[in-house]
Amino acid sequence: MSEQHNTERKKPMSLFNSIKLFIHPRVMTMLFLGFSAGVPILLIFSTLGLWLNEAGVVKSTITFFSWAALGYSFKFVWAPLVDRLPLPVITKALGRRRAWMLVSQLAIMGAILLMSSVDPKASVESLTIMAYGAVLLGFSSATQDIVIDAYRIESADMDLQSMLSATYIAGYRIGMLVAGAGGLFIASYLGSTKELYSFDAWSGTYLMMAGVMLIGVATTLIINEPKSERKETEFSTTDYSRFFLLFLLIVVAFILTFIATADFVKTAKEILTDTFANKHLSGFIVGSLRMVLALLGAYITARILIKLKIVNQQMVNSTYIEPVKDFFNRYGTSVAMLLLAVIGLYRVSDIVLGVMANIFYQDIGFTKVEIATVSKTFGLFMTIAGGFLGGVMAMRIGVFKVFFLGALLSAFTNLLFVVLANVGHDITWLYVTITMDNVSAGLAGAAFIAFLSSLTNIQFTAVQYAVFSSLMTLLPKIFGGYSGTIVMQFGYSEFFVITTLIGVPVLWLVYKVKPYID
Repeated sequence: MSEQHNTERKKPMSLFNSIKLFIHPRVMTMLFLGFSAGVPILLIFSTLGLWLNEAGVVKSTITFFSWAALGYSFKFVWAPLVDRLPLPVITKALGRRRAWMLVSQLAIMGAILLMSSVDPKASVESLTIMAYGAVLLGFSSATQDIVIDAYRIESADMDLQSMLSATYIAGYRIGMLVAGAGGLFIASYLGSTKELYSFDAWSGTYLMMAGVMLIGVATTLIINEPKSERKETEFSTTDYSRFFLLFLLIVVAFILTFIATADFVKTAKEILTDTFANKHLSGFIVGSLRMVLALLGAYITARILIKLKIVNQQMVNSTYIEPVKDFFNRYGTSVAMLLLAVIGLYRVSDIVLGVMANIFYQDIGFTKVEIATVSKTFGLFMTIAGGFLGGVMAMRIGVFKVFFLGALLSAFTNLLFVVLANVGHDITWLYVTITMDNVSAGLAGAAFIAFLSSLTNIQFTAVQYAVFSSLMTLLPKIFGGYSGTIVMQFGYSEFFVITTLIGVPVLWLVYKVKPYID
């Protein structure tokens, strides 16, 4: 384990001193950066879901749009690029972290503007352009997350990380409030309803969300670049250019493989549908296989290009191989695999359910204003409360206890949605459900981010944390893409029970990693 994380156990900090840390300048910085990170995510997920739902797009297609956010799950692929590649002029002016932060924020604004310019109801082509905009938004937002995570870890030592995490979550949720509740309020105010769809209302809403991102831009320009203590290896401009070319060719290989397998997927789906007599199950299997084949195509391309010495081998080793080797060397293969399993499954219950949440609320009779008021606005404060509670509890009783409690609550609070599905449009039960679900999510999130930070070696901050956070969302988002299909096949109550059950094995995994958390 790195020196950074090999510190002796300290006495629990007093409650007053724990709370006092929230006004530390570095902690407060994470409030605004968290806000900037929180705005884009719902513009791909729930807010976009309601837009598409009002536009008459079928539920199975709507939930497939969640795959536009798979950039969050594959960001480890270009994290080394973000970590190592200097941007012309901007890096010299702002520094490595702030330069990439600014570029990603401007790209986010561009993607939101693109999405605001097309009506998904107009034609299949318009829906396709919307999908391209969503993919660009996911990619840009994931890039911003890479930089912010690296900035957070490099800007303060481990004693402050739980507070940084809690404040980051608070800012993140405020950003989600603006994009979620704010977006719904604006769309409703401008005249769009489920019964009377208005493209102009939703377009205006997304235009305003693009403007909101200027808060993140301003923060990036004001803050200082963190001081890095890691050892840097200098490479030539040619090396950086070839490294960037490698990344582009890998992306192209992924896309071409995905396209090339279209006929195979169609045939395989027909065969499996006849075999299982279930087109939804067949679609899940074939869709997952297609994703694996595309990843395999990208991997083979990368290996060939490296063998052909298209890129500097030392650069590949220092950016891709050494961060991975360092993690496995510090923990050993068996423990490292266990830790990765926990990372990959910890938030599965929350994320899979979250894809359908807003659509569920609307389907049982809640209006956008009610959803915005209870789920987004009130829910925000409950999540922030949970985040602060998790941060303080982690400082007081240790990360593991909060980590385990978060996993337990994240799974079993989903059963409250079963009750809500059966009682229908009941505002009281909506408040109860949102309170328990969001407090548990905030608590779990604060402990989880602190846990991921503790696993990261300061020498490989951006790459290792990107791998961890990518893995965190990969499987949940793939499963989440089929959440609409599951609902259509079984119903809402059964879907929520399933999301609870898939969270149960996580408790055993969390218990097994106890020696490596506190």
